[in-house]
Amino acid sequence: MALEKGRNLFKKMSEPLVSKLEGVNPATLTWLTLPTGLAAAWLMMEAGTGQEGALMFVGAAFLMASAMALDGLDGNLARSTGQVTRWGDYLDHTLDRVLDVVWILALGYNMVWFGHIELAWTAAMLTMFGSYLGTQAQAVSGSRNYGGFSRADRMVLTFVALLGAALMAYMDAGSWGEWRNIEFNPISLIIAISGIGGIYTFIVRFFKAKADLQSLDKTKPLSTSKGMKKQDE
Repeated sequence: MALEKGRNLFKKMSEPLVSKLEGVNPATLTWLTLPTGLAAAWLMMEAGTGQEGALMFVGAAFLMASAMALDGLDGNLARSTGQVTRWGDYLDHTLDRVLDVVWILALGYNMVWFGHIELAWTAAMLTMFGSYLGTQAQAVSGSRNYGGFSRADRMVLTFVALLGAALMAYMDAGSWGEWRNIEFNPISLIIAISGIGGIYTFIVRFFKAKADLQSLDKTKPLSTSKGMKKQDE
């Protein structure tokens, strides 16, 4: 989606920093996203109301943004220094998926702002469905499918939701309403958006992959077992 275009902007902005990190292994930056992201998750889960809760939400937003920055820098550094590897790509996407799930669950396990654990798990699962089709398309066709509600879209909206929750916590503002014991606030909203976005992404990427793979099958069909036997002979 639109926010995915920010990748090119981030690449240009990070070039001066990347040039100063040329002696660093890109995998080091990749691994650093994990403790940074987990620290953000802890703040998301523990944030309450009042000034303390507001500070925790702001801290969570900062740490999440830092993890995302590291996630972007590792790839830019690898390409800039000629250190692109399959392992690096695999590690990057694996940790991305881990943090995607952890962040949604952390918000869902926050008993002050949400507390509906089953809905948080559902949203996390739906998010993973969409992400799975992106990586599966890459495994089958060799090209990544970024269609639908991208990770960049979700992270930017999560960042905004955290700041919105921080403002509400600081002002001791009540929720916007309630439906079936689910309070309407920035945290419940981003969990809902993540789940719905996962469904949307699954559908978009499925049909995009179908079209791409059927086209690839016509131009570069897979060898049949019979054909392979003839080649062996």
